[in-house]
Amino acid sequence: MAWEVLSAIGTIAFAVSGAIIAMEEEYDVFGIYLLGFVTAFGGGAVRNLLIGVPVSALWEQEMMFQLALAAITLVFLFPNRLLGQWNRWGHFFDAIGLSAFAVQGALYAVELELPVYAVIVAAVLTGSGGGIIRDLLAGRKPLVLKAEIYAVWAAIAGLLIGVDLISNDFTLYILFAAILVMRVLSYTYKWRLPSRKITV
Repeated sequence: MAWEVLSAIGTIAFAVSGAIIAMEEEYDVFGIYLLGFVTAFGGGAVRNLLIGVPVSALWEQEMMFQLALAAITLVFLFPNRLLGQWNRWGHFFDAIGLSAFAVQGALYAVELELPVYAVIVAAVLTGSGGGIIRDLLAGRKPLVLKAEIYAVWAAIAGLLIGVDLISNDFTLYILFAAILVMRVLSYTYKWRLPSRKITV
């Protein structure tokens, strides 16, 4: 049950995220739907490639595609109302997508009986891969590559699931909520990882 719920939450959150960023960049209707779908499913596609699962497995997620389609359509039909809310809640939707897909990606890798490091990679790629592709297609610097703490939370989720500290549905939901809260705190208080500039 946790798998399906987190997949649905992440799909809707990232589809909305991609569609709204496409509208901010003044893409046409095709671009809006394309960026929405790429954001929702891009991370899963990259994950599947790296852990040896056929990318075609994505096409079996008919309900998720329907959810993404409905979410993008709502954004397209009611842009002014939703864009106003996006300025306030955009990072929050992105945090929901990161948290949900990080946990879902880790569960996917565990189901395939992959080692811990592969579970961590799956969590990071599923949680942030769609956002990276979205930002690149929109001509923006990917959030995950900035100093701001982002994918680290996905890696922590992957580690906890990979070493079997968290496995049942209740603790998975707790982990999802914890990663969400930590991501929200990260952008609210501008927590950053150490970085270094090269000066000439």
